[in-house]
Amino acid sequence: MSSNFFSILFDTLTTRKGAALAIPAVLLTGAALLVGSDPGTPKAGSAAVTPASAAAPAAAPARVLSATAFSPAQKKEIEAVIKEYLLNNPDVLLEAQAALEAKMEKQQNERMAGAIKENAAELFKSASAPVAGNPSGDVTVVEFFDYNCGYCKKAFPDLAKVVDGDKNVRLVLKEFPILSKGSEEASKVALAARMQGKYWEFHRAMLELQGQANEASSLKVAEKVGLDMARIRRDMASAEVRREIDDTRKLAQKMGIQGTPHFLVADKIIPGAPENLTEQIIKYVKEVRETGCKVC
Repeated sequence: MSSNFFSILFDTLTTRKGAALAIPAVLLTGAALLVGSDPGTPKAGSAAVTPASAAAPAAAPARVLSATAFSPAQKKEIEAVIKEYLLNNPDVLLEAQAALEAKMEKQQNERMAGAIKENAAELFKSASAPVAGNPSGDVTVVEFFDYNCGYCKKAFPDLAKVVDGDKNVRLVLKEFPILSKGSEEASKVALAARMQGKYWEFHRAMLELQGQANEASSLKVAEKVGLDMARIRRDMASAEVRREIDDTRKLAQKMGIQGTPHFLVADKIIPGAPENLTEQIIKYVKEVRETGCKVC
């Protein structure tokens, strides 16, 4: 296959969801490039006659052929060629998919880098967002999370290792309740706990909690960590709490963040909860300390 064919294939796929499933269809659409066919050009082996005195034509501008440029017979022949090629070379789909995923990841990282820069103040310097670790730390880690997110619970011990082990890390926690009504109820209690100066204690207990996070379970945790329950109930219904949750949702939308957990170490991105999360965060913290934060 030509590199031009793969370029067109990738550009097409990155505009569609379910790219892996679309590859065979796009291969068929690009079949003319694969077999080097043109409706106006005789195929190899056909009885075309060219006058010997005819001068070589000037190179014509490149053009993209559409499926409508071929007759039904030509389309059928192209389909057969494509099918035979894929049956004989099935690894080409895996190679194309791997290259596609790498390209899409690069594009996503570039988009995210721009979004981080544009929303740096809300991400790193919001006065209303809960902060754990060292409030004056030299490197900021940001996490978007949901109390009912199993991966957030899985990631918490790794994140806590960083916070407990590096006394110069500043952790900004973005309450992003997207999974259920109970998630939002838990976030309201958490933000109310922040007003009493016990956010991290409450946060840790909630992510270690077994079972569903909702208002009832969150209030039990709040009582367990020694919070003023009358004040908790009052503060969780406040406009300040409501505004913080709404602002985080708007920020996540601007950032293109659709799932939890999602970590930022300055301008470094860690989506999800990888097995080596602690090592990744420590690595990025070290890099930021060495090179400085370009966005914080």
